[in-house]
Amino acid sequence: MTPEIRHIYVSPGHNYVGHHGQEPGTHPMTEVAEVECVAGKGLQGDRYFDHKEDFKGQITFFDWTVYEELVNHFQRTDLSPSAMRRNVLIDGLDLDRLIGATFEIQGIQFSGSQESAPCYWMNRAVAEGAEEFMRGRGGLRARILTDGVLQAGPSPFRVLD
Repeated sequence: MTPEIRHIYVSPGHNYVGHHGQEPGTHPMTEVAEVECVAGKGLQGDRYFDHKEDFKGQITFFDWTVYEELVNHFQRTDLSPSAMRRNVLIDGLDLDRLIGATFEIQGIQFSGSQESAPCYWMNRAVAEGAEEFMRGRGGLRARILTDGVLQAGPSPFRVLD
């Protein structure tokens, strides 16, 4: 099966980072059909673009299947995929196996750096218990190794090492 990118999101600002003990921010996650990936910097137009040198979360991926399970488990049929605050929702990939691996999607190379671990804000964004539900399934943080344009839709994929 060829993986499929279901949604791509960028946001101009942080809603949760730096908001401990305060209300979350109101920066929207904007869905785009495609996004420019810039090696070593991140996604053009996203809050983490050029965040800091060698940043582990230049792009984040989230498993579409986990999103569907979350919606069903918490009976949140109104929950937008953007609530995950991840850049790419993808179907058909085991994201955990990409931690520590170099891989390619649509000809763009990435290095899987670590799990995109859920935080306590997920309980507010989704429902009480969402942080625990997502533990170990929070997605993948990655570095961008080569420039390119990532598009929603079927996504040729291969592991390089």
